[in-house]
Amino acid sequence: MNFFKKSMLLLLLPLVAFTGVHKFYVSVTSIAYSEKDKALQITSRIFIDDLERTLEERYDIDLNIATDKESSNTTTYIEKYLNTKFSIAINGIKVPIKFIGKKYDNDIVICYIEVPNVNLPTVKTIEVTNDILFDMFDDQKNVVHFKLTNDKKSYVLTRSNNKGLLNF
Repeated sequence: MNFFKKSMLLLLLPLVAFTGVHKFYVSVTSIAYSEKDKALQITSRIFIDDLERTLEERYDIDLNIATDKESSNTTTYIEKYLNTKFSIAINGIKVPIKFIGKKYDNDIVICYIEVPNVNLPTVKTIEVTNDILFDMFDDQKNVVHFKLTNDKKSYVLTRSNNKGLLNF
């Protein structure tokens, strides 16, 4: 019986050694239309450590996101980054996005963005380009969920396929 236990241990040890936590890189963005505000309302959920690492490398700064030592410039850098890595085009025309703010939820930063003055009945297409964290992580995936009136569509965007198009 002792031989059997040792044999099993030798067989299982290599399997256990390689089953540690595998880091994955993903953000989730939801885009909904507010009839009341006549606006696209966007929430983007990004892992704090991934965003912090990206911002610190890109802008050569220390932000200490979601800590007592957080830089007073954190929101400015997040907004600046999102404005370069996230865009919306309506009917083929890029529209300005408005960064509303952010909040932290455990290890996630939730960013609030809006595209004001959208008259949904005149919209034929909405295209989202989401390059968030692609410059830092090769295997980054950005999931985008559209929920506009009765239309629901989801995309998984990658570095080589960074756009999602919703046709009405």
